[in-house]
Amino acid sequence: MVFIKEFKSFIAKGNVMDLAVGVIIGAAFGKIVDSLVKDIIMPGLGMIIGGIDFSNMKWVLTPVVLKDGKEITAEVAIRYGAFLQMTFNFIVIAFVIFCLVKGVNSLRRKHEEPPAPAPEDPADVKLLKEIRDLLAQRPVGNPER
Repeated sequence: MVFIKEFKSFIAKGNVMDLAVGVIIGAAFGKIVDSLVKDIIMPGLGMIIGGIDFSNMKWVLTPVVLKDGKEITAEVAIRYGAFLQMTFNFIVIAFVIFCLVKGVNSLRRKHEEPPAPAPEDPADVKLLKEIRDLLAQRPVGNPER
């Protein structure tokens, strides 16, 4: 029973719920950015560089073998286009997250109160500091003593 109570307490904590919400929102955000890159940015970029579709780029090591219209051996290929697509997705996601974090940090700085000035020294401490400073100005080995 103690184990179950500890588990319920763990699940009920705010940090666990915040993490769960963050993971779910992150997954949805990833799909949005993936669609942005795949459906909006990459077609335009492909058109600019000559109508190339990055997702279909590959280096065929062994072509598909067909016999009577049936596939006997599957194609073996290095799909570097898919890798380029995922790399570009990562760069876009990283840039968007950077912009979000930068924006949130600037909003936090605006709402933070300036640090309080250091408290003023009490009168006795001020007097002791003045005495110290006067003694420091006095020449060493004073013959008036």
